[in-house]
Amino acid sequence: MKITVVGGGSTYTPELIEGFARRADVLPVDELVLHDIDAERLAVIGGLARRILGRRGFPGRLSTTTDLAEAVDGAAAVLIQLRVGGQAARLVDETLPNRFGLLGQETTGPGGFAKALRTVPVVLDIAEEVRRRARPGAWIVDFTNPVGIVTRALLDAGHRAVGLCNVAIKFQRQLAARLGTEPGRVRLGHAGLNHLSWIRSVTVDGVDRLPELLTGPALDQLAAELRVPAGALRDLGAIPSYYLHYFYCTEQEVRAQRAGGHRAEKVLAIEKELLSLYADPTLDHKPDLLEQRGGAYYSEAAAALVTSLLTGDGAHHYVNVRNDGLLAGLPDEAVVEVAADVDTAGPHPVPVPPLPPEMLGLVQAVTAYETLAVEAALTGDRTVARRALVANPLVREWGLAAEVLDALLEANRRHLPRFSASEAADA
Repeated sequence: MKITVVGGGSTYTPELIEGFARRADVLPVDELVLHDIDAERLAVIGGLARRILGRRGFPGRLSTTTDLAEAVDGAAAVLIQLRVGGQAARLVDETLPNRFGLLGQETTGPGGFAKALRTVPVVLDIAEEVRRRARPGAWIVDFTNPVGIVTRALLDAGHRAVGLCNVAIKFQRQLAARLGTEPGRVRLGHAGLNHLSWIRSVTVDGVDRLPELLTGPALDQLAAELRVPAGALRDLGAIPSYYLHYFYCTEQEVRAQRAGGHRAEKVLAIEKELLSLYADPTLDHKPDLLEQRGGAYYSEAAAALVTSLLTGDGAHHYVNVRNDGLLAGLPDEAVVEVAADVDTAGPHPVPVPPLPPEMLGLVQAVTAYETLAVEAALTGDRTVARRALVANPLVREWGLAAEVLDALLEANRRHLPRFSASEAADA
């Protein structure tokens, strides 16, 4: 059994490697392959990965390559965790929109749109190589943001793909600790879109414990962590994803961003330090600093999901899949983030109660934006791109959409050949 990680030079990778090493007894992997276009980073990450596996007595072998065809050849599963343009592009995503009074963020709003335009064509090219060379029936697991949009593009192109995000599993672990129970006993009524979801039940052994989390000091603590007013949580009767802060407190966040300090700047510094640590030939475990990089519990979620897809254990996961009637009021072809039991046939989503109007309306608007974002990424059509930004609740105004689009396309010119080609054709 061969599992390939595309984007293996990511600083997340050591955590992922540990996740597979912990599951060696239930997931018999013969070969783990790390692929990246950055040979220097790949050498550093690969060295640490080998030391981690050696310390844990992993029975399979690890290989690294910059050759995509070699990496995916015969693979049973391919995980994609790349960032087109690196952290430098992310910094543009987070800062450029502020010039127009808009939210700067790497997965939502105009910054997330720019990331989608850069990412979708690259991921689809990788997926075609998987289709040609991987094992028949191989799974693609996408952790590349924006996960919902990328997964939608993969499924539209007919690939056997599942989207994965760490938001739900992070909530599950944190809420289990708060309730004094084991994570495996906690089931979340988690539903919505990627980075636009709500938890409407927190069930422990069949009893919904959400009401006690939305009262008294527990509510205030939760609201502070999510950066959302306690009254909003009380009114919603649900726990919103921490990305809902960008929608519920937009002006507050824009003011904070314009005052200085963006996540990309912190991540750049953390990554530099992490790569220095990883290069230490005596290091054989993931350093504590990795916890500050983000992506908590990703390794657990990814390794567990791949285990279910390849062994059919039927375990419970939170994944991005076709709607197919799950969320009433959304088209079947939309991609939603829901709970599902997973086996070798793929995810089997758990039924979802209808979303109330205040949630459904926002989900419908963002679904419309995501539909247009995929089309814009594939066609390089500026008109479609403007329509996508107008549909995005964090942009909305046509004049702003036109201005910010021109600026984003110029800043990302070398990563967007489709738009450059369409511009030349128009000329």
